[in-house]
Amino acid sequence: MKPSHAHREVSSTPWLVTIAGCLAVAALTLNAARAQDTAAGYPRKAVRVIVPAAPGGGADIIARLIGQQLGKSLGQSFLADNRPGAANIVGTEIVARAQPDGYTLIVNTAGPMSINPLIYAKLPYDAVQDFAPISNVADTAFVLVVNPAVPAKSVAELIALAKTKPGQLAYASWGRGSANHLGTELFMMMSQVKLLHVPYKGSGAAMPDVLSGNVQMTFDTIASAVPQIRAGRLRPIGVSSPKRSAAIPEVPTVSESGLGGYEAGSWFGFLAPARTPREIVTKLHGEIIKAIKLPEVQERLATLGLEPVGNTPAQFAKQIRSDLAKWGKVVQAAGIQPE
Repeated sequence: MKPSHAHREVSSTPWLVTIAGCLAVAALTLNAARAQDTAAGYPRKAVRVIVPAAPGGGADIIARLIGQQLGKSLGQSFLADNRPGAANIVGTEIVARAQPDGYTLIVNTAGPMSINPLIYAKLPYDAVQDFAPISNVADTAFVLVVNPAVPAKSVAELIALAKTKPGQLAYASWGRGSANHLGTELFMMMSQVKLLHVPYKGSGAAMPDVLSGNVQMTFDTIASAVPQIRAGRLRPIGVSSPKRSAAIPEVPTVSESGLGGYEAGSWFGFLAPARTPREIVTKLHGEIIKAIKLPEVQERLATLGLEPVGNTPAQFAKQIRSDLAKWGKVVQAAGIQPE
């Protein structure tokens, strides 16, 4: 008796399932092999590291410092490419639109990633969706400094003085929406004082007026302020980090000296375009962590007043989102409207 067509179809089903399963396993194996090959062979040519700021700044120094070590360990050049302009938007957009192949990276800061999205109505990039975080290299704190003519010698004294002169004590910022502008807005929110905002086009433009006394105070980077502090031209009141800075350990934190829980600052970290192969991101992360741990790198970071970090891609992504939430509240409370 001959089997029916239905019987033949049913009988063939297990064979089809087996073949499909074999093909699926083969595909997974091939993809895994390709991924390993991608990571093992990377990089095959020079890697461009975009710095969305001018030469000589913190991001530029980090890009060259870590890039030099990556070149040694990975056998290809990691070349810093400065693309400043428009509050770091120009260089950041370049990376957001670059091919996600690991050959275009960026060393960025909290400004373009966690503040610009809050103060610009239309950005040509999405800080969360368009980037693959690799690692935060270092955190940078600010130091609150006053002109020596200001009688306050501590955070508590400064707050008391400001409350007797609401809106009269002036502070310099690096521009509307800059990291030290929002850091001072947070200071005012937490201390319930009113200071006069005087925006400048960067730290270099702001400092002369603080030194001359035309403006009474500013939150500046530790690296920039230390020479003026050592020369007696500025009085340090407190650092904005959770713990004291190794560069000026004698200066208390703002939190411990009158404004508990205060914390502000920025960071310098490596990111790649979104959809960069995970294996390449993982490889870069491992080599960056090795570079951060080198004694000569640690020493250089210390001279800049920077705190080495070296977190995972997931931790770095969480840090960016956390900063967006934190500064979003400050922007809203300060009434800063997107432009």
